[in-house]
Amino acid sequence: MSDITISELRERMEKGEKLNIIDVREEYEFQEFNIGAELIPLGTLPTKLLDLDHLKNEEIIVHCRSGARSGNAKMYLMSEGFTNVRNLLGGMMAYQAETNA
Repeated sequence: MSDITISELRERMEKGEKLNIIDVREEYEFQEFNIGAELIPLGTLPTKLLDLDHLKNEEIIVHCRSGARSGNAKMYLMSEGFTNVRNLLGGMMAYQAETNA
């Protein structure tokens, strides 16, 4: 599955779609700014796999500050059998920049 753009995510959020969004940043980053995603810092992701098992065949959108950590999270989840993981291109930096434009 291809990654997701800020504009596609915002459009889907505005429509009220139920989305599975995981923020893989650290807690302090999440507290500074978040979009309502579930916080699972990248380092703790392996310990949370059982909690996410019901999403193995559903779309999961992962994001971080710039897209690097969430890119790693996407690869990890896919290696664990998750079939539809999408990385938010540009992360929260791009999300905030587009929101403030």
